[in-house]
Amino acid sequence: MRPGTSPLAHTSPLRRAADWAARGGVGIAFLLALLPLASILVLVISNGTHRFDITFLNNSMRNVAESDPGGGAFHAIQGTLEQAGLATLIAVPIGVMVAVYLVEYGRGIVARSVTFIVDVMMGLPSIVAGLFILSLWILSFGFKASGFAGSLALMILMLPLVIRSSEEMIKLVPHGLREASYALGMPKWRTIMRVVIPTALPGIVTGVMLGVARVMGETAPVLLVVGFTSSINPNPFNGAQGSLPAFIFNEATQPYQPAVDRAWAGALTLILIIMLLNLIARLVAWWKQPGRA
Repeated sequence: MRPGTSPLAHTSPLRRAADWAARGGVGIAFLLALLPLASILVLVISNGTHRFDITFLNNSMRNVAESDPGGGAFHAIQGTLEQAGLATLIAVPIGVMVAVYLVEYGRGIVARSVTFIVDVMMGLPSIVAGLFILSLWILSFGFKASGFAGSLALMILMLPLVIRSSEEMIKLVPHGLREASYALGMPKWRTIMRVVIPTALPGIVTGVMLGVARVMGETAPVLLVVGFTSSINPNPFNGAQGSLPAFIFNEATQPYQPAVDRAWAGALTLILIIMLLNLIARLVAWWKQPGRA
């Protein structure tokens, strides 16, 4: 075949037709998968921009009636970031260590049992996680509803995603890198810390952000163990705390148009926060890639 000649130039018309049909099918499938996402974004942006402004971002709903056009979601934004941040701080170290154990050390019935439990947790309904923290942390231990209790429930939902994604990324690290490290006299624990984890870091960060994106939109656990307040509470360890999912739920169920507008603005804010966190995480993973000058 001469340079610059298409690979399909010397194939039969039937094979060329089959190739174009396959390409067309893939393109149609891509558009069908993209359509729901695009329609959701268009709907949220078109309805959320009516109240998405500085006033909405810098004010809470304290002393603001649901029928009033003012108010904002600052208390909910602050609560969501704190709750998701605490859940991430707890889930990521545990999840990565469990993934390292399963890939590097796990053998026999213990590893199989851990894998089975992780698979079960992947399909755990969010309401079950909320009920578990409600019965254990609040009813049994006697703690009150707080943002930290919500973080514990969100951590349960986030943990299996972190474990599974970290496990798959660690498995993709070439075995030759480990052998080269061992040949230089590095012990296994240092090989894992200095070679395996940095190599798998971009994929691990992606899995963490998938977990964060999931838990930031959960409503049921928040309503059960965090409570609801219209005031700013910067302390997640004391008292009820606002959150964006609970704020959106409460405003959307009101019969007043200003409240519905705030609900749409809250949904837009939540989407933008998740997109921003994903962008920051991708930049951090790119910056920390091995071999980057």
